[in-house]
Amino acid sequence: METIVLAVGGNALLRPGDHGTAEEQMLRAKETAENIYPLFKKFKVVVTHGNGPQVGAILLQNENSKNIVPPMPLDICGAMSQGEIGYMLAQGFHNILEKKNIDKRIVTVLTRVIVDKNDPAFKNPTKPIGPFYTEEEAKRLAREKGWHVIEDSGRGWRRVVPSPDPLEIVEKRAIRKLIDEGFIVIAVGGGGIPVIREDGGLIGVEGVIDKDLASATLGIDIHADKLFILTSVDKVYLNFGKPEQMGISEMNVEDAKKYMSEGHFKKGSMYPKILASIRFLENGGKEVLITSPEKVTDALNGETGTWIYP
Repeated sequence: METIVLAVGGNALLRPGDHGTAEEQMLRAKETAENIYPLFKKFKVVVTHGNGPQVGAILLQNENSKNIVPPMPLDICGAMSQGEIGYMLAQGFHNILEKKNIDKRIVTVLTRVIVDKNDPAFKNPTKPIGPFYTEEEAKRLAREKGWHVIEDSGRGWRRVVPSPDPLEIVEKRAIRKLIDEGFIVIAVGGGGIPVIREDGGLIGVEGVIDKDLASATLGIDIHADKLFILTSVDKVYLNFGKPEQMGISEMNVEDAKKYMSEGHFKKGSMYPKILASIRFLENGGKEVLITSPEKVTDALNGETGTWIYP
């Protein structure tokens, strides 16, 4: 049975218009489970996920209660979000497996990812986290809190933090062992907790690793066969959002690099997904699928989605 890394996007737990309550996120986890559970029967699966809205909420809670309890640094907030989201997804997966009489169990692995302490990202924050703001709100918060803020792909303004490149998954051997034992593993939540090597050990640092790049690194480290990236669109598009928009059903690494160089993919949106796909395929991966959770079964049947090959 082939092994896949299944990277679910932020819409797995939050949709436009949601307020982020526990009840809403539990419902979204249930919906995500209902869409993707067929994969659990066909493959050995490790699920990765984003954490931008959740870790952003934790940071806001830290800020608003800092005079009552000590605020936690971003690496610890990332660990908190891994537990929070891992629990909600595990509940959704467990209940659908019980309902469908699929004899598999789920385990969530708190995951650290090694980064380079000299990564230039630490001097140039680019990773959006937390809620969207108007330009006026974002610039006010930047002045008041010392945040870095940017306009995010035409969707609004957000806080940005360092996004160092993932080098190695610390828990890769444990994750591989669990997969081979038949577990569905939830790992590398939010791109993993960034840590650096220093003084013979590991030290947590503030930053958010891109979830898709970390998922590709995990796939390489555990020798996964395939990488499935689930997002809000059914396939990859050229000239996305323009009158000449065109969907792509399949491409190879050379095509992907060409489209990237032509500027078809936005940095805060499809660009890291394509880059992750290229890295995975250039390091032994067999194929990548990019589609939405709702369309993943259709994509496996060749009806939609974008397939990328070496």
